[in-house]
Amino acid sequence: MLVLGRSQVESLLDMDALIDALAAAMADLSAGRASVPDRVAAQVPAHDGFLAAMPGFLPAAGVLMTKLVSLFPHNDGARLPTHQAVIVAFDPDTGEPVAVLDGTAITAARTGACSALSARLLAREDATVLAVLGTGVQARCHARAICRVRPIRQIRVAGRAPAKAAALAEELSGVLEAEVQAVSGYAEALDGADIAAATTHAVEPVIRRRWLTPGVHITSVGYNPAGREVDDATVVEALMCVESRRAVLAPLPAGSNDLLAPIRDGLITAEHVHAELGELIVGDKPGRTAPDQITLYKSVGVAVQDAAATALVVTSARERSIGEEITLR
Repeated sequence: MLVLGRSQVESLLDMDALIDALAAAMADLSAGRASVPDRVAAQVPAHDGFLAAMPGFLPAAGVLMTKLVSLFPHNDGARLPTHQAVIVAFDPDTGEPVAVLDGTAITAARTGACSALSARLLAREDATVLAVLGTGVQARCHARAICRVRPIRQIRVAGRAPAKAAALAEELSGVLEAEVQAVSGYAEALDGADIAAATTHAVEPVIRRRWLTPGVHITSVGYNPAGREVDDATVVEALMCVESRRAVLAPLPAGSNDLLAPIRDGLITAEHVHAELGELIVGDKPGRTAPDQITLYKSVGVAVQDAAATALVVTSARERSIGEEITLR
């Protein structure tokens, strides 16, 4: 059984290959070729946390796996990430466990990569200004990933803590060609932005319609059972795309308040979801139809994303003889 730690997983993940692999995985999910049951979670109320199980089978990639992921939002993010995970892969022909690997790095990378995929499908091709809302791991991954698919020249970082926003801006300036600056708030970051990446644990929306410029593409990956990232007016107006209708509309902890709340309040119906990413990829549904159209990708995370990333990591590890082999028997 192959064992891979976090630094090894990070070294083995190629972002461009991951974005392409996710495109194939999302197409398989929408076509019904992948098996992804609803996420289940054990709640830890004292810490506002939970432990979720996310099994998946992605036949095209030859991967049968499950991820166990914890979300503890009060962790400091530096010493202890808010999201921590482990992935176990199995032989899809025999069910034998074949690999165990850090899932924290995979969760971060595949989430940012799928947002980049949504930008590749929905953002204007001339998008140059990126607003990054949040200052944690996902903010960092989103900035790096989205710069792979659009000619980003300016990045604005905003968060609750100005010092953290400044630190992230300085870090990104050292690894990206774009001009990166920390700004005073979410409204300033969004003013004139072509793409907005919301990566927060917000209770109140950080994406508000009055702050948005026509034609912006929004990616929203934040999760908070007590709140939401995107306001009603944006959800109502935007062309709404998701990973999976079933996942995003499921009851919490699987679904998203960003859609469940306006449906509950009668502002939209479930049919307001225009498309899954997989439907855009194969051409079953159209994407952006006008330069000034607002598009919104709401992510809740699905196991085929972890499966696609796991396939890339394990294959590369075996090719390069990276990792430790152990015997469970």
